[in-house]
Amino acid sequence: MPLGTPSARRLAAVGAVAVLGLSIHDGVAAGSSGRPDSPDRAIGPLSATEPSSVPHLKAEGWLVAPDTTNVASEQNASRVAAEAAKASPFRQIILPDLLVVAPKGLTASQVTRLRKVTGVRDMITFDGAQITAGGRPVSVIGVDPATFRSWVPLAAASNQGLWSALSRDEFVASLSAGKALGLKAGKSYALTGATSQVVTYATSASLGLSGVDLLVNEATSRKLGLVRQVAGLISAPGVSLATLDQEVSKILGPGGRIEVLRSQKLPVATVAAGTRPTTYLQLFKASAADFCPGLSWTVLAAIGQIESADGENNGPSTAGALGPMQFLPSTWAIWGIDGFGETGPPDILDPYDAVPSAARLLCADGAAAGGSALRQAIFDYNHATWYVNEVLALAAEYAADYD
Repeated sequence: MPLGTPSARRLAAVGAVAVLGLSIHDGVAAGSSGRPDSPDRAIGPLSATEPSSVPHLKAEGWLVAPDTTNVASEQNASRVAAEAAKASPFRQIILPDLLVVAPKGLTASQVTRLRKVTGVRDMITFDGAQITAGGRPVSVIGVDPATFRSWVPLAAASNQGLWSALSRDEFVASLSAGKALGLKAGKSYALTGATSQVVTYATSASLGLSGVDLLVNEATSRKLGLVRQVAGLISAPGVSLATLDQEVSKILGPGGRIEVLRSQKLPVATVAAGTRPTTYLQLFKASAADFCPGLSWTVLAAIGQIESADGENNGPSTAGALGPMQFLPSTWAIWGIDGFGETGPPDILDPYDAVPSAARLLCADGAAAGGSALRQAIFDYNHATWYVNEVLALAAEYAADYD
């Protein structure tokens, strides 16, 4: 459930691959052969006494001087601006139930069949492997920025600059790796997998991915030779885990691995008065408490999941609804507000505005009274009895798992 906490509930990506007993070596995808190509500017070795664990890496010897001739050029500036514009705004809240791992990569047929499993609402796949930086191993995953940002903590998902940088072939580090490696924003570094690639470092962020040090886009992933579609996340709210596990296991076969995420508890942290929420869990809880006392945060979480999935990634719904809580622009014009320190016109795409606005709308419709009033308020949010039943069922699941 991507409510933003770096917990077991969140994907452990490469760390999860290791836990499941799978081995991915040298950043070389299945079928690759030979030694990595020599980079134009080699990475200098670290001290022999330096421990091999990532938290103790040093940056000396592997910082690569940037190509100033390109950076200063008008052509490069135009390319950067164009790539930045491609980074779509964050619009979804997606709750993962299973992590699936295939040591040699998921096939196209397997991905298609997994997406068709009854109850699967969303699925994402990504590359991954262990490569070297500064002569030491680091874990890296390769993702599509436009879709992957919906599965990371709120602060990172809302950081437009991060995703713009990733779209233009720069790399992002976890907070711990960025600090340990002494990375400097705007500088270029050599990363070595199947080949060595000189890549510009953008920023570090709390990715909520235990065991993942670096994040690159799919183009850089292919150059480094990461294992294609080595893992995936599946969101299937409302489906029993026994049924979901059985169907997914049939498709993966004996070589696949499954990690159940739904049953693992998230820390239920509260946010102090006047403090900006930093996780989805905090955002839902604080929005319910501040804008609709008496309304369970689980109802907001359920609506967020169902509405965002209906939005189909980065596009509006067929009715024209937008944002993480899928407001119609006409409804937003009346009920949209700035929340949690945001300024300027309320932004339908900003979770900090959208979630409290949804709580305010539901409260005005009587949701805090519970019972039939709550059902009517949910029905008014989306005029369908099935929708009311699904929201309440999913809210009950969240209450059982997280309260």
